[in-house]
Order: sequence, then structure tokens, then C-alpha cells
Amino acid sequence: MALRHDIRRGALCMLGAHALFTGMGAIVKHLADHVPVIELMFFRSVFALPVVLAICLRSGGVTLRTRRFGGHALRACTGIAAQTLGFYALGILPLAEQVALGYTQPLFVTILAIPFLGEMVGVHRWSAVVVGFCGVLLIAAGQGLGAGEMAPGFALGTLAGVAQGLFSAVTTLLVRQLSATESSTTITLWQSLLMGAYAAVLLPFVWVTPGWEDLGLLILVGLVGGSAQWLLTEAWASAQVSAVAPYSYSALLWSILLGWLVFGELPGLAMLGGAGLITAAGLYILHRELVRKGRKQAPPG
Repeated sequence: MALRHDIRRGALCMLGAHALFTGMGAIVKHLADHVPVIELMFFRSVFALPVVLAICLRSGGVTLRTRRFGGHALRACTGIAAQTLGFYALGILPLAEQVALGYTQPLFVTILAIPFLGEMVGVHRWSAVVVGFCGVLLIAAGQGLGAGEMAPGFALGTLAGVAQGLFSAVTTLLVRQLSATESSTTITLWQSLLMGAYAAVLLPFVWVTPGWEDLGLLILVGLVGGSAQWLLTEAWASAQVSAVAPYSYSALLWSILLGWLVFGELPGLAMLGGAGLITAAGLYILHRELVRKGRKQAPPG
């Protein structure tokens, strides 16, 4: 499958994906205090399959044929790590704070571009990375870090949120590589199957029988998450990462709104300031990427 370069399509897919991801995150947060993370992951993967299969059929058929199973398996492993850490953080942190920490992803992409892509990272992007991680420290300070007042749970939740950004960055780079030869539906289908198989193996050891209301919400997690994941994969495959990634920051607005309406969470100044630094750093990194690519493509003379 050749890479497309449809920025409008990529932007719309990215906006839709993160609106759905934020809604899914709110459901997960509601369930996380009494449903094990592995059980959440199982329903997330299994009930995403009907959405993925429906999209495959609409696109002309279901195909698992691939010459890059190793790539799919590696992408599933990083996805499992990112999802486990993200769900854990959602059970501890305010919704908007978990989303803000997830925005460390482009900071890690910049760092990982050195070993993954052989890129040279200049002082501008390194400075942005430093500013972004200062934002992480500011968010942590708002929870009492440095004053000895941070609860251990919040410390672990913050670390999990940052680690989620790391594994999400690796996943982003792997999806981009797979998209050169694989369709977005094939990538998403393999992800759901492999992540579901992983959760199914561990599920008997942690299973908690849900009530009818929780069962409905667990199924909804899968349906919404499957739709969001397909849109995200389609966004990365539709245009260059630098063109569509800025639209992912719309999730912060949704998370603040849902956190307030559903959980009564109002972000403090430290959280808003930290999120602002992380967001600004990510956007500046994207700007520098465009400048760098523009110089490479400029005609000589």
C-alpha cells in the first residue's frame, strides 16, 4: 500500500480519533477502580473487532495476509505496554492530567528519531524536549512533588503517564513503517487480535464478573476504542506525521470538559501550565520538522 498525502483527510481522522479516545478514557476511568486493567484491555480488544471487521468488509474484504508479522507483533507489544500504562494512569490521575502526560509522545519521538531513523536532532528540538519535560515536572509539582506531599499513588500514576508517552512514540514510528506496505485495516486487525490474545491468556487470573451496567460500558470501551484506533491509523497513513499530529492536541480540550462534567475535576494552575509547556514543546518540534524538511526540499541556487 503506497503512502497517501491527503492532509485534510488525515486531519479529520486525527480529530475524530482523539475525540473518541477521550470518551473511551472517561469510561475507563469510571471503571478502573473496580475492574482490573487486564479485563479492561480484553474488552477493549475483543469488542473492537466488530468495528474493524465491518470497516474491512466495506473496504473490499478482510485480510490477515502479511509478510511483516514480526512488525505487527512488535507493534502489538508496544501497544500493549502503552495501553496498560495509560489505563493504570487513568485510574489514579485526573482525566486531563493523564491526557497531558500522554503528550510527551512527540518529545520521545524526537529522541527516538536518532536510533530509529538516523536523524540528527539540533539544538532547537533538544531545547523543546527540555521545555516539555519541565512541563511534566510542573504537573508533578502540582501534586506535591518536591514538597514531600505527593501521594505514592499519584507518583506512580505520573510515571505511568510519561511511560505511556514513550511506548506510544515507539508505536507511532512502527505504524508509519508498516503503513508503507500494509493497509490501515490490516494493521488495526492484527493489533486487536494480538492484544486480545495477550489479555485472554491473563484474564482467568484477574477476572471480576461485571454487572449489567458495567458490562455495557466494557463493550462500549471496545466499540469506541476500535473506531478511534482505526481513525488514528488512517490519519498516520494519510499524510506526514508533522502535518496531522497538531490535531491530536484537541484531546486536551475534550479531557478538561469531560473531566469537569463527569468527574467534577477542575485543573489547577500547575496542571494547566505544565500542559501548556508540553503542548508548546510538541508544536515547536513539529514546526522545526517542517523547517528542516523545507530546507532539504528547497532547490539549489
